[in-house]
Amino acid sequence: MPFDRKIKIAPSILSADFANFGAEIRAIEDQGADWVHVDVMDGHFVPNLTFGPAMCKAIRPHIRTVMDVHLMIAPVDPYIAAFAEAGADVITAHVEAGPHIHRTLQAIRATGKKAGLALNPGTPAAAAEELLDLVDLVCVMTVNPGFGGQKFLDLTDKVRTLRRMIGDRPIHIEIDGGVTTGTAPLVAAAGADVLVAGSGVFSGGSVANPAAYGANIAAIRAAAEGARG
Repeated sequence: MPFDRKIKIAPSILSADFANFGAEIRAIEDQGADWVHVDVMDGHFVPNLTFGPAMCKAIRPHIRTVMDVHLMIAPVDPYIAAFAEAGADVITAHVEAGPHIHRTLQAIRATGKKAGLALNPGTPAAAAEELLDLVDLVCVMTVNPGFGGQKFLDLTDKVRTLRRMIGDRPIHIEIDGGVTTGTAPLVAAAGADVLVAGSGVFSGGSVANPAAYGANIAAIRAAAEGARG
C-alpha cells in the first residue's frame, strides 16, 4: 500500500447484495473503486450485527485492491489476529471501544497490517493527538456508527484540525458516513483523502448494471477532487 493523498473511494459492502459479495466486489473494483470497506459490527458496541473474520476470509480472494476493515466492536484486541489472518490490509479500531487504545494499535501493527483509529462524532480530534505516531489512518465518523444510509453530520472543523495535527506524517484521513456528491467536497477541502460510501456508490446499480456503480464512484471522486482546487 504505497502512500499518497489522492482521493480514494472506498465503497462499503454493507450496501451490497449480501448473497453476491464476490461479484459485487469485482463489479465495484472494475468500476473504479480504490478500496473495499468492510464494516464489522458486533451488536454491542453498535446496535447492529454484520460480519466476522470468516466472511472477510471468504471475500479476500475477490479483492484486488485494499481490504479496509473497520472494527465497530468491543473488545477489539481478542479479534485482531483473526482479522489479520483473514487478509485485512487496514484494521481500524475505535478510540471509544476500550481503555487501552495504545495497546490495540500496537497489536494491529504487530500483525504487519496498517492501523486505523476511528473517532465517533462526539469524540474530539484531540483524542487522536497522542496516537498519531502509531496510526496509518484516522477515520472520522460523520454518522453515529451502526447503520448505513444515515444523514451526514458536518464535522469538517474536526477534519481540518486533524489535517493540521497530522502535518507531513503519512496518515490518511478517512470519512465514513453520508458521503455523497454534495458532502464529499466539504471533507475533501478540509483534508480528507479516503471517502467511504455505501448507498452513495451502490444506489441504482447492481451486478447486472455495474455502470451505475461506476457513474456514482466517478461523480463522488470528481466532486471531491474539484473541491481541492
